[in-house]
Amino acid sequence: MTNYPEKLAELAEDLASITDRNERAEYLIEIADRFAASRVPAEIAVKPYDEARRVPACESDAFVWATENPDGTLKYYFDVLNPQGLSAMAMSVILDETCSGQPLEKVAAVQPDVVFQLFGKEVSMGKGQGLMGIVTFVQYEAKRRLK
Repeated sequence: MTNYPEKLAELAEDLASITDRNERAEYLIEIADRFAASRVPAEIAVKPYDEARRVPACESDAFVWATENPDGTLKYYFDVLNPQGLSAMAMSVILDETCSGQPLEKVAAVQPDVVFQLFGKEVSMGKGQGLMGIVTFVQYEAKRRLK
């Protein structure tokens, strides 16, 4: 995690210290409540979204975009079409708040299994695959710009 963006590493440590499953869930719901700030604006994309932006294996119908900042970093935007997709919304907010504006090398180093550090090992297989898909999409966008 030392190669991860600093804010992401700190958040993962904070969440790992929460051993009560309900307390962790409440914290993640609070994060999901900030989703409006990470949602894709109309000047970037409008529905129906390009299927190339859809996160594979995500049951909550998540989409990811990345735009280049003047300094060469990326700003990430998301949408989650399932209004019950709180975990996908929380993951989107986490990635926006901790990876947007960060060095591409650090974002590219983020591994999909960070999901288990953030959400806990008891995440269901389906949910875990979708959340890892969101991370992989963000990671891909950073790697693509590094080439």
